[in-house]
Amino acid sequence: MKAIRTFLCLSTLMAAGAAAAQSSDRVYGPEDEGRRFEDGSRVVCKDVEVQRGTKDPNRIAGTATGAVIGGLLGNQVGSGSGRKAATVGGAIAGGAIGRNVQGNRQEDRGERIVERQCERVWR
Repeated sequence: MKAIRTFLCLSTLMAAGAAAAQSSDRVYGPEDEGRRFEDGSRVVCKDVEVQRGTKDPNRIAGTATGAVIGGLLGNQVGSGSGRKAATVGGAIAGGAIGRNVQGNRQEDRGERIVERQCERVWR
């Protein structure tokens, strides 16, 4: 009897959770902007830059390539522990530069677009 009661309680909780998840999973569009609900929430929209049609949206290739080149160049500077510090510094700077260069190339090719995204917020 105790196992049946536990099963019924768990299934009731799971059903309630699924119903709540379905009601909050609604997708809102720009036409819903400013819409208010009885619970005090409303729909807010904002422009977000998104990546489209690229195989490397996180710019990993540019970052890795820049880090390797920067580390190699930094290794040519100094001697002893100064050389190690220059290698690390060169790798960090090279990674940042490589990521920036790849991002600029993606923007030039039109791979990054601005999209209007809306969500329900509670305040």
